[in-house]
Amino acid sequence: MLIWIAFLLLIFTFLALDLGVFNKNPHHISTKEALTWTTIWVSISLSFSGVIYLLYSNDMIANTTQLTPIQAVIKYLTGYLIELSLSLDNIFVIAVVFGYFKVPRIYQHRVLFWGILGAVVFRAIFIFVGVILIESISWMTYVFGALLLYSAYKMFKDEGEEIDPRNNPIVKMVKRFYPVTRDFESDKFWVKRRKITAVTPLFIALVVVETTDILFAIDSIPAILAITTDPFLVFTSNIFAILGLRSLYFVLAAMLDRFKLLKYSLVLILAFVGVKLILAHHVHFPEWLSLAVIVLSLAGGIVASLFFYKKTEEEVKEGSL
Repeated sequence: MLIWIAFLLLIFTFLALDLGVFNKNPHHISTKEALTWTTIWVSISLSFSGVIYLLYSNDMIANTTQLTPIQAVIKYLTGYLIELSLSLDNIFVIAVVFGYFKVPRIYQHRVLFWGILGAVVFRAIFIFVGVILIESISWMTYVFGALLLYSAYKMFKDEGEEIDPRNNPIVKMVKRFYPVTRDFESDKFWVKRRKITAVTPLFIALVVVETTDILFAIDSIPAILAITTDPFLVFTSNIFAILGLRSLYFVLAAMLDRFKLLKYSLVLILAFVGVKLILAHHVHFPEWLSLAVIVLSLAGGIVASLFFYKKTEEEVKEGSL
């Protein structure tokens, strides 16, 4: 329990420093600054694998699945990469939401900060419910596996339909109880108008980002549970990936068109972990295999996307001559 408390204190310290010190005043986050923070978060996340090794070497945390320290590290890294890769798809949706509500870049970090703080809470709930379900009901692995395969199919068949945030049921409910201001009020989420509390478009954008993350968690949590049901490994890998999502968004937001083929990597990853869950009671998959599939899938998707983008650019140039 002390390790859990220490980890949560560490995370909330990071978040407090983020909003209260480094981003106290709203500002335009440059690509250089975003790259710096992405490097920091990735470094912290990967370095935490050393902490995982020490914890499981010295029996400092309940090892519910009887993992060796090396197995624990591999499962942590695999879970981290799964969540990080699935978060890439979330970035596409966040970009659409910000574009739809015309959220100024200077205020986008604030929305992402509070959205991720909420994500930490909801992910914790989903993870512990998922672990309990899998450990208490053996056939839940088939349900989660089928859910992931269906998600992979939906992603594969997706034809790039536009997302309309107005159809979000939570947004509709908010608008029923609170008036919405026409313009942004600095970085405020709500304001007082003649003793009436009104929400701003920035708050509506936050609501859409938060509910979108909850929907993505329905895919990502079962995907990590296919790797391990150890609550600490699932939670820590998930949270570290989420914490790096904000800076990663500002790095990739301007380059989303260059990674159009990356979705097929995510399809392959979802399909693989879905099959892994369905066969969990019948086939043992080595720890390294999941990690290898994820790394190779992501690398292949990135390389193919960049090659396709470069080829398309060349064809456009040739056609304009």
